[in-house]
Amino acid sequence: MHPDIHLALHHTRAAELRAEAGVRPAARDRHVLRTRLGWTLVEVGLRLATRPGTAAAAAVH
Repeated sequence: MHPDIHLALHHTRAAELRAEAGVRPAARDRHVLRTRLGWTLVEVGLRLATRPGTAAAAAVH
């Protein structure tokens, strides 16, 4: 099967399944926002942990 056809069928089936499950677009937006916020918090934590002068950075070096 051609990749474009496969992708189109996937999108169509995904939309059907979302409709059956009653998933609203707003619910998906909340999920995307939650994921983005989570990764931002991870990034901030990593920056704080590797900043010179912090206990975590001193333990690494």
